[in-house]
Amino acid sequence: MLSWRFLRVVGRAPPILFVARNNRSLVAKAFLTRSLAMSSENGGAPTDEKAAALGPDGKPLSKNALKKLEKEKEKERKKAEREAKQAEEAGAKDAEDYSKDRYAILPMAQSQEKTSKVWTKVKDLTLEAVGKRVLVRARLHTTRGTGKQCFMILRDRQYTVQGVCAVNDVISKAMVKFAAGINRESIIDVEGEVKSVDQKVQSCSQEDVEISVDKIFVVSLAEPRLPLQIEDASRPETDDEQAHVNQDTRLDNRIIDLRTVPNQAIFSIQAGVCNLFREFLTSQGFNEIHTPKIISAASEGGANVFEVTYFKGKAYLAQSPQLYKQMVLCADFDRVFTIGSVFRAEDSNTHRHLTEFIGLDIEMTFSEHYHEVIDMIGQTFVHIFKGLRDRYADDIAKVQKQYNSEPFKFLEPSLVLTYREGVDMLREAGVEMNYDEDLSTPNEKLLGKLVKQKYDTDFFILDKYPLCVRPFYTMPDPHNPEWSNSYDMFMRGEEVLSGAQRVHDPTLLTERAKLHEIDIEKIKAYIDSFRYGAPPHGGGGIGLERVVMLYLDLHNIRKSSMFPRDPKRVTP
Repeated sequence: MLSWRFLRVVGRAPPILFVARNNRSLVAKAFLTRSLAMSSENGGAPTDEKAAALGPDGKPLSKNALKKLEKEKEKERKKAEREAKQAEEAGAKDAEDYSKDRYAILPMAQSQEKTSKVWTKVKDLTLEAVGKRVLVRARLHTTRGTGKQCFMILRDRQYTVQGVCAVNDVISKAMVKFAAGINRESIIDVEGEVKSVDQKVQSCSQEDVEISVDKIFVVSLAEPRLPLQIEDASRPETDDEQAHVNQDTRLDNRIIDLRTVPNQAIFSIQAGVCNLFREFLTSQGFNEIHTPKIISAASEGGANVFEVTYFKGKAYLAQSPQLYKQMVLCADFDRVFTIGSVFRAEDSNTHRHLTEFIGLDIEMTFSEHYHEVIDMIGQTFVHIFKGLRDRYADDIAKVQKQYNSEPFKFLEPSLVLTYREGVDMLREAGVEMNYDEDLSTPNEKLLGKLVKQKYDTDFFILDKYPLCVRPFYTMPDPHNPEWSNSYDMFMRGEEVLSGAQRVHDPTLLTERAKLHEIDIEKIKAYIDSFRYGAPPHGGGGIGLERVVMLYLDLHNIRKSSMFPRDPKRVTP
C-alpha cells in the first residue's frame, strides 16, 4: 500500500500531495518549486524562518538542502533574465533591419509601370564589366548560406555567374538569411557591383567575375519541390556514380529539363542549322515558301498518313511538302525551300523516328542533269557543317560535356557513291542483299562505318536507288528503268535526306500514280499543274531533328526534338 501524506507549509500555501515512500525525489522537487514561489512572493526572503526551513516531512531542512534551494532560486532567476534579454534583442533587431528595403518578394508583375531600369545579361558579365554596377535578372540555380554570407549561382540560359551577399553596413543578417532561403529555380532580380575574383569560379561560365549583391528581389517564386534536379539532368552520361534522370521523367517535365545548359545548347544548335540552311539557300537565289499541311490525298502514297475529319469530308496531314514545292516551280519560282512540320503515321518506336518532325525541304529546276540538284544540296550540307563548326563551337562543347562524341567529319565537295557501289561494299563485308532491296537500318549503319573507314567522312551521298523502293513521283533512270534518278544522304550511317528528280510529265506521272494505287482524282490538281509547261526539277527533304541528333551523336532523336511526338507520346 502506498502511504500518502499531506504537507501544509505555514503561510499561504495550499495543500500539496506527495508520494512519501515511493517517489522522494518528486516530493523534494515539488517542495523546492513551491518554496521558490513563496520566496519570490515575499521579496526573496521568507517571512517565517521555520516555515521556510521545513521539509516535506515537516522537519527543518539541513544546510545542504538549504544551499540546494538557494541554487535553484538563482538558476531560475538567471534563466528568466536571459529569456527577457533575448526577447528584447530580437525585438530590437526586427526594429533595426537596416536592409529591409533591399530585399523582398515582389508583387506579381502585371505591367504596372515603366521605368528607366536597364538589365544586363549574364553572358555580358566579363572582366570589362568589373567596377560597374549592374541589374541582372536570372534564375537562382543554387544557394549556399554560411552564417553571415550567402553564395548564389545565377543562371541565364547557358550562362552562369556567382553572386555573393555578405553582412556589412548596408546588408543585414536578415537579408542574407532571406537570400539563402529563396527556392531554387526562382526568377530573381539582383543588383550589385561586378568584381574580379582571385581564383576562377570553375562552376560558372563567367569564371573571372562575380557580383557583390546588395539588392535582391524575387520576381517569380518557384515551388520548393522540383520534379527533377537541374544538376542530375545535366550530369555526364559516363558518370555512373551519381543520380541521372531517365528519359520519360525528362519528357514528362520538359519545361524543367529544357533549362539545363546542354539542352539550351542543343536547341541553340538546332536554330543554327535552320539559320545556316536559310542563309545559304537565300544566297543561292532560293525563295522561302510555306505550304499547306492539310491536304486532300496522301502526298507520299501508302498508309502512313494521318486522316482527319474535315467538315463533312476527310483530309490528311501532309507527309511532305513535296507536291506543293513542285507546283510552285511550275509557277516559275525556279528555286524554293520551306521549313515546317511533317507528319508520318508510322508506328515506329525507334531511336530515330517521330510522328511529327520539322522538314527542311529544297526544290529547284535544273538545266541539264539532276546532279545539279545533288551538288546544290551537298553544298548546303557543307555550309551547315562548316557553320556549326566555326560559329557554334561553344555550344557544341557544352553538349559534349554531357554527351561525349567524336567531332563530325565531312569532305568538300561531298562524297557521292552509287547505290550499287554501296551494296558492293556491304557484300564485301559479308552482307547478303540484292541490288533491288532497300537499305535496312543495320545495313545503313554498317555502310556508314565502312565509308568512314575508307574515306574518313561521316557524311556521304548515295545515288541511283532502285525505282521500286521510291515514291511515285520519282523519275526513272533513262538507261535502265529498274533504277531511278534518286538519292539519299547520310550522317554517321543514318539517312537524313531523301530526294530525286521529279516526274514533270503528266502522262508518266499518272502512270506512276496508278502503279502506286493512288486515287488520281485526289491528286488531279497536282497532275494538272504539269500540263501547261513544267521545267525539269528535283529536290529533297531533310529531317531537322535527325541532323542535330547525328551531328552531336545524341543517340536518340527525342533529345533533339523540343516536344517530341511518337506513337506513345502526345504530351506535353
